[in-house]
Amino acid sequence: MKNQKSKKHKAEIKRIIYYSITGGAWFWSGYAMFAFCDKVLGLDLWWAKLIANIFGISVNFILERIWVFADTRTHKRLTVVTERYIIITLINFLIDYLIVLGLKNIGITPYIGQFISAGFFYVWNYVWYKFWVFAATRKQKGVQA
Repeated sequence: MKNQKSKKHKAEIKRIIYYSITGGAWFWSGYAMFAFCDKVLGLDLWWAKLIANIFGISVNFILERIWVFADTRTHKRLTVVTERYIIITLINFLIDYLIVLGLKNIGITPYIGQFISAGFFYVWNYVWYKFWVFAATRKQKGVQA
C-alpha cells in the first residue's frame, strides 16, 4: 500500500514538473506575442492580450493534452476535453485581462502585470485541468474518459 502511494506521489510530482514546463511555454510564447502586438503592431491592451492568449493557449493545449495529462483517448473524448478547455480559457482570459488592466490602472506596466497574473493562474489552471478539463475518470454523454 505504501509503495502504491509512493508511486502516485512520484507520478504527481512528475506531472507538476511537466505542467510547469508547459506553463512556461504558454507564458513565454504568449508574452513574446503580446510584445509583438503591443510594440510592433501598436494594438491596444485588449487586442494584444487576446491575440497573445490565443497563441499561447494553442501551444499549451497541445502540450497539456499529450504530455502532461497523457490524454490520447478517442475523438469523442477530444471533443469533450476541447470544449472544457475552451470554457476555462474564456473565463481565464477575462480574469487575466482584468488583473492586467487593474494593475495597469494603478501604474504597473502590463509587462510586469502578466507575471503577477501568471502566478495566480499557475495554481488555478492546474486544479481545473487535473480535476475537470483532463480528468482521468469521468463519464459524460456515454463517453468514457
